Amino acid sequence: MLLAALVLATAGSQAAAPHIVFFLIDDLGHADCGFGGGKDIRTPNIDALAKGGAVLNHHYVQPVCSPTRSALLTGRLPTKTGVYTIVRPKAPWGLPLAERTLAQALGSVGYQCAIVGKWHLGEYQPGYLPLARGFHQQHGHYFGAIDYYTHERDGKHDWQHNDQPLKEEGYSTELLSREACRLIKAHPQGKPLFLYLPFNGIHSPLQVPDKYLQGYDHLQGPRRTLAGMLSAVDEAIGQVLSALQQQDMRKDCLIVFSADNGGPPPGNNGPLRGFKGSLHEGGIRGCAFANWPGHIPAGQRLDEPTQICDWYPTLLKLAGADLNQDLPIDGHDLWPLLTQQAPSPHAHLIVAQSPQQAMIREGPWKLIQLSPRSSGPKAKTKKAKTGNKAQAHSSEPLQLYHLGEDPGETRNLISSQADLAKRLQQTLQRELAKAVPGGDRSPP
Repeated sequence: MLLAALVLATAGSQAAAPHIVFFLIDDLGHADCGFGGGKDIRTPNIDALAKGGAVLNHHYVQPVCSPTRSALLTGRLPTKTGVYTIVRPKAPWGLPLAERTLAQALGSVGYQCAIVGKWHLGEYQPGYLPLARGFHQQHGHYFGAIDYYTHERDGKHDWQHNDQPLKEEGYSTELLSREACRLIKAHPQGKPLFLYLPFNGIHSPLQVPDKYLQGYDHLQGPRRTLAGMLSAVDEAIGQVLSALQQQDMRKDCLIVFSADNGGPPPGNNGPLRGFKGSLHEGGIRGCAFANWPGHIPAGQRLDEPTQICDWYPTLLKLAGADLNQDLPIDGHDLWPLLTQQAPSPHAHLIVAQSPQQAMIREGPWKLIQLSPRSSGPKAKTKKAKTGNKAQAHSSEPLQLYHLGEDPGETRNLISSQADLAKRLQQTLQRELAKAVPGGDRSPP
């Protein structure tokens, strides 16, 4: 018994302060990678990591970029932070300064924290920049949709190193990989590393060097270009893994991979309905997995609902950081689910586009509440794409789906399940009644 206790204590201490590498892929479709069911794009490095860990089949993110990043870095939903939408260049707002970030929390227990990639949480004042939000090192860009070669957005340069403008030639995905590998190789032994790698790939504009298009003659047009861009991201991830191995850091490294939202066309969200920007599954169910050999059992595919804000308390707990803070955390610890296949820590989970427009999921049931402005006073029917097939879907203000029986959200059960729908809507409205207005000054 004493020996068993010592073994458990040793395992616990090893799991307390791992290196952490978090790959966030921009605009990645749920079925673009092989592990998500994709057949037409090669992602060998990503797929090997997924196979060696736990794939989260029902991992919810936000419908667009900035809100997902905010939820990841604070453990708090947009209803608490006001980051419901995209932070645009020179916009007079960003992630509120009162928020405690993942980098600040991890830094307080000795982590070296670096961001290599897209920030997208505000830059109009110095206090909103990464180095002021807990990161010790920064390399990359502040906004989305930059040119991959010139690193410009709307004709303005957007490429920085440690929050200072930097002129650097090259394809952005390759540059980010090179900087990440440099940081890993220069990282001091004995100090835990938090490396946040939010690639701008595979976000538009669709641009890629010709070498990455080889082997994709079976694809045409934008899909072929996107395939090359994803291959570049996969190669970059492979290079980061190699650097970790060379520094003997891989065995002590937790790797998390997630999309920031569903893919827009020409991305493939598989059987899921909708695309980026939608509250349907194709917009908010991001492909994701976690990998840590010896700690997270390999070969798992978990169907329990999880959410991007769950990584905040999960990582802080593993790192031994204090979870007590002034602003309450919405996320829940995923470690029992990842390691013991425990049930989802969520009684229900919510994704909100605004204080009026949101979805709630409870078990297999999902209710979508659209605002009158987005849905109109009468139900409308339009063509929407589910994977690569077009289907007719209604956009009624209230929609209820059973995701276990209808993952493509084709049958609105709002009439046949009126009592259930009413209960879910009441729960959702109680949460939305406490929602803060948007930082972009959207009304409550």
